[in-house]
Amino acid sequence: QSEMALVQDLGISPENIICTNPCKQASQIKYAAKAGINIMTCDSDTELKKIARNHPNAKLLLHIATEDITADEEVNMKFGTTLKNCRHLMECAKELGVQIVGVKFHVSGSCKELQTYIHAISDARCVFDMAEEFGFKMNMLDIGGGFTGSELQLEEVNHVIRPLLDVYFPKESGVNVIAEPGCYYVSSAFTLAVNVIAKKSVEYDKLLPSGVEQTRNDDEPVFTYYINDGVYGSFASKLSEKLNTVPEVHKKYKEDEPLFASSLWGPSCDELDQIVENCLLPELSIGDWLIFDNMGSGTLGEQSTFNDYQRPLIYYMMSFSDWDEMQDAGIAADTSMKNFFFVPSCIQLSPEDRFSTAA
Repeated sequence: QSEMALVQDLGISPENIICTNPCKQASQIKYAAKAGINIMTCDSDTELKKIARNHPNAKLLLHIATEDITADEEVNMKFGTTLKNCRHLMECAKELGVQIVGVKFHVSGSCKELQTYIHAISDARCVFDMAEEFGFKMNMLDIGGGFTGSELQLEEVNHVIRPLLDVYFPKESGVNVIAEPGCYYVSSAFTLAVNVIAKKSVEYDKLLPSGVEQTRNDDEPVFTYYINDGVYGSFASKLSEKLNTVPEVHKKYKEDEPLFASSLWGPSCDELDQIVENCLLPELSIGDWLIFDNMGSGTLGEQSTFNDYQRPLIYYMMSFSDWDEMQDAGIAADTSMKNFFFVPSCIQLSPEDRFSTAA
């Protein structure tokens, strides 16, 4: 409800707002109905009946499940309904007088198998065909979010889905194809800098994932580093999905400098507080900095202050040219100038320079 209110306060009209939470409270549905927010998602007959009771004018997107079948991940059916159950939901919607106007699916950002998108779009086409039998006029396909801050991942997804959309949902079909790229924009907008607060040498075999053979020299040191942020702070998403960024060393080091097997841990001393299980890094010292790109999404909410956690400071950066364009366009800067840095637009900043500028 607070998110719907926030979007409304930004001046967005109700017909352009979609409530995509698959598990809505009755009070949230009633709020949407009162505010004129009609489009929402549904993946079960229980949810459908709840919406019918509290929002008779609702227009539903059927949330279909996607399957991520890879060697190291199980099938994820936590949210979404099956194709078989879609027919049952359409029958229920007809009886309850609820409109179904489209289909939504969501592929997790941790999914590495692009074939998942192919299956999902094909399934969506089947649901659209099924809807015609029931007399529903569907005009919207929501391909969800799950886009990381990586431009490469976005290009790969686009390369796979665009030909399929042209075949299954061409422009003349009248179907609006939308997406939820919020994580892509928010993630890529932020870089996190963390500090090494402790280190120790450990036995190499304790760092290896199960089933991996030991191939190194026993004389080489292996390091465990503890940093001043962890899964109870900016790396909270690590508890539920894989980390979509790799650490970069801030200090300059020679290209031929030896790299050592390393692991990174947060400061809580909790066994769940592991950031990176195994990576290769030059030997770091206490006080050295590591940089993580694409760390905006899911990291900027309220964080626990347990165990003396310090919430990271945020430094805003903008090129002079972008700032001038904002002023010329009459966009008021509502941001405090504290912790704000201007960067000449002609300079391409390395991670080291970016951090030095902020520091």
